Amino acid sequence: MSFSASAAAAAGHSSEPPKADRDWWRGAVIYQIYPRSFQDSNNDGVGDLSGIIHRLTHVSDLGVDAIWISPFFRSPMLDFGYDVSDYRDVDPLFGTLGDFDALIARAHELGLRVLIDLVMSHSSSEHPWFKESRSNRTNAKADWYVWADPKPDGTVPNNWLSIFGGPAWQWDSERMQYYLHNFLAEQPDLNFHNPAVQDEMLDIARFWLDRGVDGFRLDTVNFYFHDEQLRDNPPLPEEERNDNTAPSVNPYNFQDHLYDKTQPENLAFLRRLRAVMDEYPAAASVGEVGESQRGTIVQAEYTAGNDLLHMCYDFDFLSSTYPGGREVAHVLQKFARFVKDGWACWAYSNHDVVRHPSRWGLGEPARRLYAALLMSIKGSVCLYQGEELGLGEAYVAYEDLQDPYGKRFWPKFKGRDGCRTPMPWNAEGRNAGFSDAKPWLPVAVEHLDRAVSEQGRDPSSTLAFYREMIRFRGTHPALVKGDLELAEFDEGYVSFLRGEAGGRVFCAFNLTGRPREISLPEGRWLRDPAAPFEAEQVSDDRYTLPAWQALFATEEESDG
Repeated sequence: MSFSASAAAAAGHSSEPPKADRDWWRGAVIYQIYPRSFQDSNNDGVGDLSGIIHRLTHVSDLGVDAIWISPFFRSPMLDFGYDVSDYRDVDPLFGTLGDFDALIARAHELGLRVLIDLVMSHSSSEHPWFKESRSNRTNAKADWYVWADPKPDGTVPNNWLSIFGGPAWQWDSERMQYYLHNFLAEQPDLNFHNPAVQDEMLDIARFWLDRGVDGFRLDTVNFYFHDEQLRDNPPLPEEERNDNTAPSVNPYNFQDHLYDKTQPENLAFLRRLRAVMDEYPAAASVGEVGESQRGTIVQAEYTAGNDLLHMCYDFDFLSSTYPGGREVAHVLQKFARFVKDGWACWAYSNHDVVRHPSRWGLGEPARRLYAALLMSIKGSVCLYQGEELGLGEAYVAYEDLQDPYGKRFWPKFKGRDGCRTPMPWNAEGRNAGFSDAKPWLPVAVEHLDRAVSEQGRDPSSTLAFYREMIRFRGTHPALVKGDLELAEFDEGYVSFLRGEAGGRVFCAFNLTGRPREISLPEGRWLRDPAAPFEAEQVSDDRYTLPAWQALFATEEESDG
C-alpha cells in the first residue's frame, strides 16, 4: 500500500491544488481524517499517511471538497499527536515528509484540498524549545512558555484548571517555577505574549503552505493568549454550566474562564496569521473555539471582516444537547444575531466527542435526516470519518483504553477512544481491512455490518445516501452559499429558506417518528424530486412528510 513521493511523480500526479478560488471554503464539505485509525499500510497497527493515500478514492467518491488531517507531526503521542515535539516533520509512526508530499499530490489529483491540524497553543514537553526554556531563567527561550512563581506558601499561582483534570500548573524543579498547561502536564502552553513565539508559529504555517497545503484547522484557537496578570477565574453559576467544552463530571465547568483563554490580544495575532495565508492563492482557515458560554460571540469576533479567520466552529452541535427543532432554530437564530459578516463550519461529530448517533440516540432514518439538515444550514460542513457509514460510538473496554482523558474521569466519562476506533473497510477481512496487525484500538464488532465493502454495493445504504445528499447539495448554489431565513419551527419540526430572491430553496425537516402535514411558503414552489426523501402532495401548497423525512422545493420564476 505504500505510495512514495517519487512514485507520485512517476505516475504523473501533480501537486498543484485545484483551481485557485479564494472563496472555495465557503460552503465546502470537509472530511476529517484521524490518521491513526483510517488505514494502516505497514502493519504496525497504526494508520499512516500511505494508508490515507490508499483510501482517498473513498473520500473523493463522496463528493467532498477537502480533507482535514488530524496531527501527524513528531510527537511522544501522549495526546496522540496533539503534543508536538517537531512542527516541521512527520512522525515516523505516520511516515515521512515524502509520504506527505505524495498525499498532497494524490489529493490534488482527485480534486481534494488538504487542511492540516495546526496545534499552536501548546507543544510537547519533549520539544527542544521547552527543554531549553526549563533549563534556567536566562536562556534564549526562557520566555517561550508561561512560567510563574508560586504563591508565598508554595501553592499554584492562581485557580486556573486543566481541561484534562486538576490545576493548570505544573511545578518544575529546574526553574523553581510553575508552568501553565491547559491540557496534559506534558503539553506546556506557549507564551504568545512573546513576539518571537508568534514569529516562529507564522514561519511554521509558511513551511506547510509552501509544501502545498490548502489551509489549517486551528486547534483550540482561543487558547493562544492568557491574562498576563494571572487573575483568578470567577466561579460560574451552576445554572449557566454546560458540558460543551468538558464532560459534566469535570470541575473545569465550574469556572467562568475569563482569564485563562479568549484574550483580546488574540485578534492581532490572527490578523498576522491571515496576512500570511493571504500570500498564497487560496489558503483557508477554520478555528476550533473551545468556549462554552460565549462560543458564538467569539466566532463573530474571530471571523469579522476579511482579515481574521475564514471560519470557526464551536460546540453547539457537538454537545450532548439533543437538537430538536427548537434547539436547531435557537442555534441558527443566535448565530444570525451575533455573526453578521462571518462564516460558520458546522459539525456533529469529530475525534473529541461521542459520535452523534449514540450521543443523541438516533435510529437509522434519523441519522440520514440529521445529515441532510447539517448539509442544508448556512455554513460549511465537517464530516468525521465513519460518519458517512452511520457509525455509532464503539464500546472500548477499560483494559483497551488509550485516551488519558478517559482514564482520568472513568467510568462516568469514558474518554474519546470510542469515536477513534479503526475504520471498517471490509466486513470479512482481518481487522475490518484496517490492518493485518493488532490495531492500536480494537475494531468495533458492531461496526462490521456497516463496513464500506457492505454499503458500497447497496444503493439503499447510508453511504449511498451521503453520496447522494452531498451531490444534491452541490446542485443548488443556494444550499452552498446562500442566506438562511427561518420559516417555522417547533420541537419536532424546522423549516427555512436558503438563498435569495430568484434562487431560493425551501427546506423542511420532520424530526419525529410520526407523519406531519406541512405548508410551502407563499409563492410558486416546485418540490425537487432529486432530494433523497419522500413526501406526499396533499394540495398545491401542502405536503405530508412521513416520519424522519424532509422536503426540498425550489422557487419558480414569476411570469412577469
